[in-house]
Amino acid sequence: MLKNKNILLGVTGGIAAYKSPGICSLLRKQGAEVKVVMTENATKFVTPLTFQTMSNNVCHLEMFNQLFNMDVEHISLAKWADIIVIAPATANVIGKFANGISDDMLTTILMASRCPVMIAPGMNTVMLNSKANQNNLDILKERGVIVLDTATDILACNDYGSGKMLEPKEIVNEIDTALAKKDLKGKNIVITAGPTIEPLDPVRYLTNHSSGKMGYALAENAKKRGAKVTLISGPTTIQVPKVDNFVSVKTTRDMFEAVGEFFDKADVLIKSAAPADYRPKHYSDEKIKKTAQGDLDNIEMEKNPDIALHYGALKKNQIIVGFAAESTNIYQYAKEKLDKKNFDMIVVNNIKKEGAGFGTDTNIVSIIDKNSTTDLEIMSKKELANEILDRVQKLMS
Repeated sequence: MLKNKNILLGVTGGIAAYKSPGICSLLRKQGAEVKVVMTENATKFVTPLTFQTMSNNVCHLEMFNQLFNMDVEHISLAKWADIIVIAPATANVIGKFANGISDDMLTTILMASRCPVMIAPGMNTVMLNSKANQNNLDILKERGVIVLDTATDILACNDYGSGKMLEPKEIVNEIDTALAKKDLKGKNIVITAGPTIEPLDPVRYLTNHSSGKMGYALAENAKKRGAKVTLISGPTTIQVPKVDNFVSVKTTRDMFEAVGEFFDKADVLIKSAAPADYRPKHYSDEKIKKTAQGDLDNIEMEKNPDIALHYGALKKNQIIVGFAAESTNIYQYAKEKLDKKNFDMIVVNNIKKEGAGFGTDTNIVSIIDKNSTTDLEIMSKKELANEILDRVQKLMS
């Protein structure tokens, strides 16, 4: 998470500079402290006042215009930053950075940098792919600079091709990844997410209200923290995060088989999915018609395999985290499930509470392990994902 991180945003003179205030806004919303350095050409696209207002900090422009400031400004800013992000990064600034030229505030700060540096290129396709620019990018990559990809689209010059700067949300996500602690590096984590669906006929199926948001937040954060992540998901409508393996499933039996493919090599299994406990005993190849006899009134059901129970019994050295959504006796039912299914930890919520349960961006949970119960306040599912992974890391160590 980016709370209390110091981020220096460098803005250069490309048309994509109009997106840079969006980056500043998103960073601030996530709790980061942001300072902005603009090149002279950048001010032709966006005013310094925009960034000063959005960052709530002075916008830095020139090397020698603050005689009242006793700090050596380019050095103090370089010391202050946890990461320097250049967005957009023009071919000009990339070339200067690669070749050690420091003739303005931004490039001088880059020369004095001692933290990670990330650049988000934005330029015409031919410029991006020119031999000179590609050589400069290779030099920066060899030095450890994080060079983001570009998108392919119609550009400002009306050419179609690569060179479009990534969207603010994508860039902020990359910043979060770069700054995340890598305490799960080398660990294989398998996460199940979302609902499963159990078809009745070609038109109808049985399912539940699970959105997959909790599981996807866990997968995204585990990957940022260095883990090798396998995400096994039932049908959802949310964007798949960057993971090592993404397995799309429909039924509970599909999910059961998919977990089996990865379980033996897993260090951690997090069961955040809400698989259907039952399925229709008979599937009709034709749509079931409403009749006087009520063919839909008496649907025979049979049990699905209990994924958590099955793999809990097979557990060797794996850490298994379970989830429970309850409406009454939440501690009792969660502790019974913890013991019965051989979990190391269970996350339980009361689905009747406002801000908790399926479909929301927040959750209110209690985390129970063999020795303790911790009640957490309402928080975003992304924040909760980090909280859960912190506890998983402690269990592993």
